Amino acid sequence: MKIDILTLFPDMFSGVLGESIMKKAQEKVKVTFNVIDFRKYADNKHLKVDDYPYGGGAGMVLMPQPIFAAVDDLTKEKIKKPRIILMCPQGATFTQEKAEELAAEDHLIFICGHYEGYDERIREHLITDEISIGDYVLTGGELAAMVITDSVVRLLPGVLGNEDSPVKDSHSSGLLEHPHYTRPANFNGLDVPEVLLSGNHKNIDLWREKESLRRTLKRRPDMLDKIKLSDQQKKWIKEFEAENI
Repeated sequence: MKIDILTLFPDMFSGVLGESIMKKAQEKVKVTFNVIDFRKYADNKHLKVDDYPYGGGAGMVLMPQPIFAAVDDLTKEKIKKPRIILMCPQGATFTQEKAEELAAEDHLIFICGHYEGYDERIREHLITDEISIGDYVLTGGELAAMVITDSVVRLLPGVLGNEDSPVKDSHSSGLLEHPHYTRPANFNGLDVPEVLLSGNHKNIDLWREKESLRRTLKRRPDMLDKIKLSDQQKKWIKEFEAENI
């Protein structure tokens, strides 16, 4: 996968893209990052990228010319148009489903805005997706682009050490992930559930499925409306409700 990130603050990405899983993904040649200061595409003497909004109002608005020129440069030799993603609090809320969808693409372009907003022609005539990471406002789109990039890249085949990891993540299965335990088996009088020490993988899988369902019912019951429950899961829910979860 190729990921281009258009930003006025490219140095913000050096730590995130140069450490941990993002670094390993590049070393494994699973992804290439290209962080671009789109100011260099401005066609005016002072490399100005924003201006006052027509009609008046607070703040400055990003001009269309530098963004259009940057995207044109990145896509001029492309046969297939990449996904061009505008980071904006007005966009659709980012989900694991969207992460999985984007992970199937070959090329993503993120546009990180600043100031009061974008010239509307960018939104109407250039982008393919408009995404928000939540109902709040950041000073710019950079942090949101980092979140989405991390979420997408970790899903690429071969990026994580265990291929089952992304499949069993919270939200990937429609449920929250089950509890995890590691050594020691007893810590300060607190024991690991006995089934996890049994070596019986069938029983362990059942326990994990049940506890995943219990956790979802307790913390995010709204998620259960979006999946088809098995007969066994329905029985478990009745047990949980009888136990007050």
